[in-house]
Amino acid sequence: MRKYSLGIDFGTLSARAILVDIHSGEEVATSVCDYPHGVMTETFIDGSALPSDYALQHPGDYLDCMFFVIKDCIEKASVDPYDITGVGVDFTASTVLPVLEDGTPLCFTEKFKNTPHAYVKLWKHHAAQKEADEINALAKKTDAQWLRRYGGTISSEWLFPKVLEIRKEAPEVYSETFRFIEAGDWIVWMLTGKETHSICTTGFKAIWDEENGYPDKAFLKALHPDFENIVGTKISEDVIKLSQIAGYITKEAEEKTGLKAGTPVHPAFIDAHAALPALGITHSGELLMIIGTSTCHILLGDKKSYIPGISGFVKDGIAENLYAFEAGQACVGDSFDWFIKNCVPASYTEKAGAEGINIHKYLRKKAALLPPGSNGILALDWFNGNRTPYVSGTLSGLILGLNITTSPEEIYRALIESTAYGTKRIVDIYEKSGIKINKIFAAGGIAEKDELLMQIYADVLGKEIFLSGTGQACAFGSAVLGAVNQNGYASLTKAAEKMKKIKAVSYKPNPENTGIYEKLYKEYETLSEFFANSDNKTMEILKNGGK
Repeated sequence: MRKYSLGIDFGTLSARAILVDIHSGEEVATSVCDYPHGVMTETFIDGSALPSDYALQHPGDYLDCMFFVIKDCIEKASVDPYDITGVGVDFTASTVLPVLEDGTPLCFTEKFKNTPHAYVKLWKHHAAQKEADEINALAKKTDAQWLRRYGGTISSEWLFPKVLEIRKEAPEVYSETFRFIEAGDWIVWMLTGKETHSICTTGFKAIWDEENGYPDKAFLKALHPDFENIVGTKISEDVIKLSQIAGYITKEAEEKTGLKAGTPVHPAFIDAHAALPALGITHSGELLMIIGTSTCHILLGDKKSYIPGISGFVKDGIAENLYAFEAGQACVGDSFDWFIKNCVPASYTEKAGAEGINIHKYLRKKAALLPPGSNGILALDWFNGNRTPYVSGTLSGLILGLNITTSPEEIYRALIESTAYGTKRIVDIYEKSGIKINKIFAAGGIAEKDELLMQIYADVLGKEIFLSGTGQACAFGSAVLGAVNQNGYASLTKAAEKMKKIKAVSYKPNPENTGIYEKLYKEYETLSEFFANSDNKTMEILKNGGK
């Protein structure tokens, strides 16, 4: 008799579910649902303007989409829900929401329905940068040892900066919040009726580790007097490993999803991290790039290593008995999307339409005819800030070398190359820190469909890149975790080995192009260091209009 597991993936713009045969790894059914409210960056739900660097979402979208995709998968596959052995969940992070004691989001209440700070703060909400700066400054002043785990700097995207922002700007929201919780952990709560917190989300995004827990009371009190006792009250200490069962589908969840009550549910993965088991990545020295609107670069290692500029490391954060290291780029696909929306002439769109292809494919076709270096255009990939190695949401993108003859495809290729250079910086940082990278994998929507980008990445890195065999790597990886239970596999490693999906083809570097890119990459490094230098006021002056 066939048995299945279900993976539910919550991305930036949509939720998807995938039903997988736990023995063959066959994808039996998939379903996707776009969030009705999308991402609120400029306009709030009531039509009012939002401050700069905001990125909010409506938690009701998560529930509505989840209920739809689960039911849709079960109906499409015509499977008996009793044959679904378990559920895995992943979510973009750090995506934070304030909730009441029963898990109800504050924004669901009449009192806070028009209060922006009561809504979900998406991972790319960067308005808490000044709060992140305060935390970093205090940590450095007090020689907080936990800061070393996170490369010497924590990000505005994480839980504590966002909570501090709420305390300072919306004290009434802070006061009435029972728990600040990662959206992935909240979803697991909604499915199981039990609040737990994943080692993956907590370790990487909430300054927690198994040995020491959260920052101590003295530090938190110095950060804000109201934070002295925040741990154990508004921030939970109930952290569990991915190998544990977080809870079981409730009768209420059964009615809304079609899953059977009593089906085990695992703690939430961070979305990018979930992709590793989908490709069978459970060994030291294996790196995965999850390339989408942003990119995460996740590496497994067998020893603790303090690496500057990364987003942290967590033991057992993905695979059993291994350290998971995370670095990343805040803007990849988003920069291409920005360029398409703002900088491409109508004539290009018309020509793409005449050829029956979208504008991205049309530009890739033209850019593929260009030489490495985009005829002298060099860009910085910081259009949504920088995650690694500078960890700053305020750094901005740059395009250098434009002239009156520059074409859209030259800029487009330069933007692709800039993201490849950003990835090479991260690979170099990992290897210089003593973690040898034996194999590189790629997953995500862009890796799946953009052959030009993947070849440029192979050329810039000078390394072969292996691809995911599924277009839903994060959801698939969550399904792999969902198969780890008494009716499936004893461990994530065993489940991943049996269920993994890797394409037979790979991208191999072109030695001639690699040689050219080695020289261009040095220029990228020089440009990066100049504009990221804290003593350099050039970018600040430009952004403030010369003031």
